[in-house]
Amino acid sequence: MTVIDTRVAVIGAGQAGLSAGYHLHRTGLTAGEGFVMLDRSPGPGGAWQFRWPSLTLSTVNGVHDLPGMTFAETLGDEPADTIAAADAVPRYYRAYEERFELHVRRPVTVTVVCDREPRFRVEAGETVVMAEGLINATGTWEKPFVPHYDGAETFTGRQLHTKDYRTADEFAGKHVVVVGGGISAVQLLDEISQVTTTTWVTRRPPVFRDSQFDHDAGRKAVAMVEERVRAGLPPGSVVSVTGLLLTPSLAAAQERGALERKPMFSSITADSVVWQDGSSQHADVILWATGFRSALDHLAPLRLRGHGGGIVMDGRLTTRVAANHRVHLLGYGPSASTIGANRAGRAAVSELLETLG
Repeated sequence: MTVIDTRVAVIGAGQAGLSAGYHLHRTGLTAGEGFVMLDRSPGPGGAWQFRWPSLTLSTVNGVHDLPGMTFAETLGDEPADTIAAADAVPRYYRAYEERFELHVRRPVTVTVVCDREPRFRVEAGETVVMAEGLINATGTWEKPFVPHYDGAETFTGRQLHTKDYRTADEFAGKHVVVVGGGISAVQLLDEISQVTTTTWVTRRPPVFRDSQFDHDAGRKAVAMVEERVRAGLPPGSVVSVTGLLLTPSLAAAQERGALERKPMFSSITADSVVWQDGSSQHADVILWATGFRSALDHLAPLRLRGHGGGIVMDGRLTTRVAANHRVHLLGYGPSASTIGANRAGRAAVSELLETLG
């Protein structure tokens, strides 16, 4: 077993984790004695390396520059609609880790974090990190959410989550029920509806907008999520209050009737989904584009959650756990977006080092 003593442990090396690593490096701390970054993925790229092949830089919901190095520096002259996000973003992250000497340790999976005051004990297989402060940036990709509906276990067709999606061609000739009202849901619905028949269901009627989300509206959306986490409520999603941009491809899907939304069904049978009024729709596949939850199970011994299931957060950008200022959560609440992760990384490092002295 390898035991490492350091000032700050950073768990996760996606956008938020790399931002934190950059700002730790900027303070003069070095990887190893000053901070240690742990990541469970096989290589750089965070969750981006696992995205479906058809997700290109022209369709992705924004990849913001990390501090100190632009995304464009690692892109060639290829058109954005031909560059797969699963290739381009990991290439960017790899170059970023090398430039700022972050020395991310991977693949290591953190299984548990305990408070052995004045240090945290971070257990990751054969590696144990003893750290004064903790920045958790594990995101949500490892914890897909699928709601329970009566009869789901009797369904004889295929059920899969967004995380498992690869290509629309595998659904040709099958009727696919797409569940979810987020950006990923409508992107996959668009793709699948071009090769087979689909039904789209959501809990709430979707709201489309025909123009980009402006800065003021974005600030208001982030503020709503921030208010929730300061009150200790589960954060919800920033995207859930921004609406869906009606891109040219989605407008085309709307024209061919693919965006005709139905309300959420109430149960599932062996080969159908059934609504409260008794009406039903045959289904060969149910695609759950129902989002993710924060991957925080390894922090359970710290007892951060309150009775309502949320964590009371404070600090300048609500990255700091109110009950323990030696812990910061990035990618939780308003810092879940890529641009929010950048700003939050800087604030978390500043506040954490101030706490540590």
